Amino acid sequence: MEHDHSNQHEEHKHNEHEGHHHHHEQMVQDFKQRLWISIIITIPILILSPMIQSFIGVNWEIPFSSYIIFVLATAIFFYGGWPFLTGSVDEIKQKNPGMMTLIGLAITVAYVYSSLTVFGLEGGQFFWELATLIDIMLLGHWIEMRSVMGASNALEELVKLMPNKATKVQDNGETEEVEIDSLQAGDHVLVRPGEKIPVDGTIFKGQSSIDESMLTGESVPIEKHEDDEVIGGSIAQEGSLTISVEKTGQDSYLSQVINLVQEAQQSRSKAQDFTDRAAKWLFYIAVLSGVITLVIWLSFGSPFDHSLERMVTVMVITCPHALGLASPLVVAVSTSLSAKQGLLIRNRINFENARGVDTVVFDKTGTLTKGEFGVTDILPHENYNENQLIQLAASLEQQSEHPLARGIVDYAQSENLSLDDAQDFKAKTGEGIEGTVNGKQVKIVSPKYLEEHDIAYDDDTLQQLSEQGKTVVSVLADDTLIGMIALADIIKDEAKEAVQQLHDNGIEVVMLTGDHERVAHWIANQIGIDKVYAEVLPDDKADYIKTIQQQSKRVAMTGDGINDAPALATADVGIAIGAGTDVAMESADIVLVQSNPNDVVSLFDLSRKTYRKMVQNLWWAAGYNIVAIPLAAGILAPIGILLSPAVGAVLMSLSTVIVAINAKLLTAE
Repeated sequence: MEHDHSNQHEEHKHNEHEGHHHHHEQMVQDFKQRLWISIIITIPILILSPMIQSFIGVNWEIPFSSYIIFVLATAIFFYGGWPFLTGSVDEIKQKNPGMMTLIGLAITVAYVYSSLTVFGLEGGQFFWELATLIDIMLLGHWIEMRSVMGASNALEELVKLMPNKATKVQDNGETEEVEIDSLQAGDHVLVRPGEKIPVDGTIFKGQSSIDESMLTGESVPIEKHEDDEVIGGSIAQEGSLTISVEKTGQDSYLSQVINLVQEAQQSRSKAQDFTDRAAKWLFYIAVLSGVITLVIWLSFGSPFDHSLERMVTVMVITCPHALGLASPLVVAVSTSLSAKQGLLIRNRINFENARGVDTVVFDKTGTLTKGEFGVTDILPHENYNENQLIQLAASLEQQSEHPLARGIVDYAQSENLSLDDAQDFKAKTGEGIEGTVNGKQVKIVSPKYLEEHDIAYDDDTLQQLSEQGKTVVSVLADDTLIGMIALADIIKDEAKEAVQQLHDNGIEVVMLTGDHERVAHWIANQIGIDKVYAEVLPDDKADYIKTIQQQSKRVAMTGDGINDAPALATADVGIAIGAGTDVAMESADIVLVQSNPNDVVSLFDLSRKTYRKMVQNLWWAAGYNIVAIPLAAGILAPIGILLSPAVGAVLMSLSTVIVAINAKLLTAE
């Protein structure tokens, strides 16, 4: 019963997440549809507007034109303006006026006042301003929502990682394929070589090397024997296993990772948008300026309808079209620039916040290193030289699927060594491989095998290489040790350069890895990393990020495995390396397509430039207000200068054009 409940819970969470993602897509489509329909309605409003006609020097008299404009404006006010009207109601309920309230105020004042003028009140109409304001604000929001569109699919991706079928072993030894949901604790499942392990459990029978790198970040496949624990989602590389099921559904390791990602995403601070803060102040300024304008004009004996027109002009002008585009245009340019540089921005607020990061945490495998083995040392014995040793080893290793084997074969190919065919190939789990090459009985084994068979070897050299984080294999020909080959996870060429550039920018660099202490320190020394946290359990990575954050640090985390997903979601800025898992990408704010650590440096640089452009644009948008509001209110009326709505419109257009041009001037250089 409990098992069914956990699966239902899992499914509910998955469906809830899918529903949220689908809802976001619908919202983007809704804004797009409202935008196009509003633009179509705006065209006749502009053509019929007396102010626009006087601009272009025509006078098209159409019977009942003011009523036609009123009907069209009513349609655009309620259809195009609806998201802003409902949004402003929400903001007012939360006692936190922002962009929606400012737009809502401007369009409501413009609509109500203009409608009154149609039915007898003296004064000019603001219908065309209402229509263009709604169009530009819809455009701004649509651009913005599209650039933020990467709503998180992390949970779906995690669920995909788990196979949904398993091969169950019956009591009589027969096997059948069953749904994972139907498995109970204590059942036995068969896992063949190359298959994903379907559930958390212990090995009941068999042994295999298991690739857990996607889950734990440990680069070397781990040899597992009877009674060892295995994690659902890891891959059995060689040898069949019978596994006794321990945890299913909600209790499994992957489900716990899902929970961690979810918690981290929910607890992340909702940094308030910069434009919203500007809009909040403009809302207060609009209301205050409008009321002050009305009171002052009335106190100077001006007729009520004229005073009201001044007030409405001020309140409509206070919501600049440019403000609606100030951020979205910079975001759109910055997003396309970043995409050309191989940076995919998924969370805009956190991308903007990247400029303040002072600590970068790197996961090791696949981020600073390639996550694949390369030959670092060749130590031939007897009558062999380096090439002969590699040639013999690679000839045998080309039959194996092991990552170490690929490293040796790749090295041989890079040295253009011709490889021979190996006969009678056998892989012995936990011991090594053997076969016949050119009439010689060749074995490639671990140091443990040498000890068990009393074969003498240079213990000091082996110890030294192991301390540098290297994996050493020994090559035997006809049971004689003919040399050793050391391999290590290859450090990316760009890693050292990236760390140096981060240091130049005053950023501390930390490495967080599930790998051994000595491996981690050796790599950190090669690259110049400040701090190392090694042998970190996957579940603890997010806690390490929190610990660093508690030292008043702003932390960016860079990683590529499932085990990094909770840490990426916890960090102030989560950066996923593109060659990694979809899960890591989905819980990150930014994805680096090229898996190049140098892109982390470019990212911070672009974040700083984007922020600078945004501030400039907000000043241009607000600058229009600083000039237009006092003029519209009539501060220079005593000397005959009064800002008419027409001149206000020209200023508004100018400010919008400047903002658009300034956004386009953002470059990656």
